[in-house]
Amino acid sequence: MSIREYLESDYQSILTIYESSKLDELKFESAEFELLPFEKDVVRSTQILESDIYIYGGEDVIGFCAYKGTEIRALFVHPKARGKGVGIKLLEFMLSNIVGSATLYVASSNYPAIKLYQKYGFENTSQFQTTYNGTPVLANKMQRSTS
Repeated sequence: MSIREYLESDYQSILTIYESSKLDELKFESAEFELLPFEKDVVRSTQILESDIYIYGGEDVIGFCAYKGTEIRALFVHPKARGKGVGIKLLEFMLSNIVGSATLYVASSNYPAIKLYQKYGFENTSQFQTTYNGTPVLANKMQRSTS
């Protein structure tokens, strides 16, 4: 298994991973969420597709990440591949390629992700109200300085 650049032929694989994983980042919220499919989530899909996207896998794609400049925009691992270090490898890959301070946004209730990001030096810099598919969500902006 390795990390490689995204190819257009990987599009269906990232759709599958996104759609099987997206709501997991909101599972600690008290509200119920309905999945907004990737292709209908114009803001999110545009942000990801205009980013540098990398794929993790061999014949099968089991994870992907995306960043633009210093902003980490996506880190998704297929549920069947979790707990095997795929997310850590993708995060470390992005951090090794980002020049300067790295920034990301995460649901405030997504404690496992926040714990992982803190392990890699990210700190909460602000909290703000946003929405996912029309439902309010409290989110954190997290930043990792280069020093």
